[in-house]
Amino acid sequence: MKKDTHPAYGYVVFRDRSADYAFLTRSTATSDKTVEWEDGNTYPVIDVEISAASHPFWTGRTRLLDTAGRVEKFRAKYARALGPK
Repeated sequence: MKKDTHPAYGYVVFRDRSADYAFLTRSTATSDKTVEWEDGNTYPVIDVEISAASHPFWTGRTRLLDTAGRVEKFRAKYARALGPK
């Protein structure tokens, strides 16, 4: 392999603050922020908005959508644009 063509591949902590969940893995992603991990070493940390610990599909907490309200809002919006029939 040629030198300096691939990014550095090292340990990184991905942290989901909304679920208070973090995991250590290897990645090419980097960060200026660091965190001390359970093994006593310091690793770069990347905060994510959603992970398997907080995603509705994986947790079973799905959200119900108000589709009836959306349809009525759509019809009202375009009824004004088209005028009375």
